[in-house]
Amino acid sequence: GSWVHCCYHLTTSIVAPPLLSLPYAFTFLGFWAGILCLVIGALVSFYSYNLISLVLEHHAQLGHRHLRFRDMANDILGPRWGRYYVGPIQFVVCYGAVVACTLLGGQCIKAIYVLSNPDGTMKLYEFITIFGCLMLILAQIPSFHALRHINMISLVLCLLYSACATANSIYIGYSSKGPKKDYTLTGNTESRIYGIFNAIAIIATTFGNGIIPEIQATLAPPVKGKMFKGLCVCYAVVIVTFFSMAISGYWAFGNQSEGLILSNFVVNGNPLVPKWFFLMTNIFTVLQLSAVGAVYLQPTNEVLENTFGDPKSKEFSPRNVIPRA
Repeated sequence: GSWVHCCYHLTTSIVAPPLLSLPYAFTFLGFWAGILCLVIGALVSFYSYNLISLVLEHHAQLGHRHLRFRDMANDILGPRWGRYYVGPIQFVVCYGAVVACTLLGGQCIKAIYVLSNPDGTMKLYEFITIFGCLMLILAQIPSFHALRHINMISLVLCLLYSACATANSIYIGYSSKGPKKDYTLTGNTESRIYGIFNAIAIIATTFGNGIIPEIQATLAPPVKGKMFKGLCVCYAVVIVTFFSMAISGYWAFGNQSEGLILSNFVVNGNPLVPKWFFLMTNIFTVLQLSAVGAVYLQPTNEVLENTFGDPKSKEFSPRNVIPRA
């Protein structure tokens, strides 16, 4: 693949719906401390991702191309660390991200359903199951490179729903429907300290796991400079989406910002913005969540396929489809 494909993969793995929680993180930090943490998070994560890319490039020039994080650990820390420490941690992180995407996707679908049919009787677990079935289909996509068109659409979707959520926040902030703005930090000293750690954890999680080795492995040689271009475009999207969402959401709702800013747009079942616009925001979010889940499925599927699959069988044989399912 090209550096453009790399940009699609990176953006999907980093710019995801958890950015809708950034205004909530600001409620524990305040405006300026929140901005500072976002800037530090962007600088540190960009530097780290670029450094990992350069290390991978260096080893590739020496004839040891690393395709996974555990391959790097095998060379740098030793085979035991790669097999029993780094590999399992990455598996748990990626699998946890897929589970989180499925839960959040179910919540967003339920929000669409409740707004469209207020008297409906369907429960949250049913919507989570529906989204899980979608992920089951996407799990059959065989490789990162095969995801390039989906991830291109994902890049557009993340710009769309962050723009919609920002517009919703600004609309409510200027209207009389919104809550009274209060930016004071609530709670006693102990709760504020815990809140600061909570906010830092939210911001760190929002920058995500770039899955750099697996994405760099999709690049066609020569690799030099391609990952840096992809990272630059990816972080341009990060700056536009993260900062606009965090600032507008916190400005509109202050310390009443919810864990997911979409929850602030509805009060007692009634949207504070035009109904069609709120539905559109949720639809964009659900669609991008499916792409994010598909990206984080790739490293976990690779582990499961190596353990349970059979490379001599056909791609869609039961022996190879069942582990992905």
